[in-house]
Parts: sequence; C-alpha cells; structure tokens
Amino acid sequence: MKDSVLARVQRGLETLYRVETLLAVDVFLVNERQRDHALASTDGARRPREQLLVSQEGDDLSLALFLDGKALANLERHDPSGGLSEANFWDFCLAVEGVSHFIYVARCAAADRPVTALELELQAEVDKFVSCSLLQTDRDTAGLRERLYDRISYVDDLDPEERDRYRTANDQARRYASWLDRRYISCGKLDAMLVELRRFYRLGLSEKLGRIAATN
Repeated sequence: MKDSVLARVQRGLETLYRVETLLAVDVFLVNERQRDHALASTDGARRPREQLLVSQEGDDLSLALFLDGKALANLERHDPSGGLSEANFWDFCLAVEGVSHFIYVARCAAADRPVTALELELQAEVDKFVSCSLLQTDRDTAGLRERLYDRISYVDDLDPEERDRYRTANDQARRYASWLDRRYISCGKLDAMLVELRRFYRLGLSEKLGRIAATN
C-alpha cells in the first residue's frame, strides 16, 4: 500500500535532517470536528488550515495535527512527488509546514527542550523553501523565493503578536534562503548545503537568528 503524502513528507524531512521521531504523523492527524472539539474550551482560538495542537499535563505531552481535508485530498490527486505546479504548490507547502511543526515539537519534547512559536515558524519557512527547491529541476530559486516570501498576505484574524511573529519568520527565512541559493544551490553544491542545513536545524532560536545575521 502506497504511503500517504504526509508520511512521505515526514520521511523526507527526517531523512534530510538525519533525525528520527519514531512517530507516524498520520496517527496524530485529526479532522475538523476533532480539532473543534479540542478547542471548544478555548475562547477565540483561531482555526487555520494547518494547526498543531499541543497540550501538557505534568510530564505528559499530547500532540495532534490538523490539516485541511481538501488540501490533503488535492495532494493525493496531484502527488507532489511528480512535481510541483499550480495544482498542488500551496497545498504542498501547507503539508510541509504542518509536518515540520510536528517533527520539531516532537524532537524538542524528547530532548526536554522548550521551543518558541517563532522558532517553529522560522524552521517551517526554511523547510518549505528547501523541500520545494529539491523538487524543482531548475537551480534558479528566485521565483520560488519570491512566491514563498514576497507574494504573500496575512489573514485578518491574526493578533499583533502573531502578525509580528509570522513577519519575522518570513523575513529571516527569506534572508537565509537567499544565502543558501547564492552559496550552494546556484553552483550545485547540494551536499555542502545539506551539511549546513543539518547544523542550522539543531540550533536554538537565538543561534538560528545569529547564523542568519552572519550570512548576510
């Protein structure tokens, strides 16, 4: 039986970064009804198309991942392993973001390391760029970077703190992706880029921001 798109995205990211959660993301996937039930006691909680639900009681951490059902169905029809197009690009990015969040939180929990929302968003923005760039045959990532980081808008229901977090993650990831392109992708040094990406992945937020600042 063929693996789901999410399972393949998870395997791709874990292979890329040489990490292993020993958790199958499909098992933690919830539908809209289950997501709404989990958020029923949270007044004014946002319900975006991708959402990682995290709750902790003592030493026990519970995770659940919601991804828009229409996006998942579309990815099964337009499998990204066959290439990215207008038909599947944004839904693929949505899937990468959700799986990125899931893996990162799971790893931090296993290491008993706290993680901030900004750190999650920054890594997810980098993961989207890397995942998409590895699927395209063209070394020129200018169009991809413009699509991911410039031609975007933010939903109206974000509060000021959330909007600032998303803008910061977007800006920092754009800077890092531009440097990755100049330093590695444009000249075909993909093996060296993987070494850099694996090092970056293991940094904390302040170290990630410092790394990006040093590359520009």
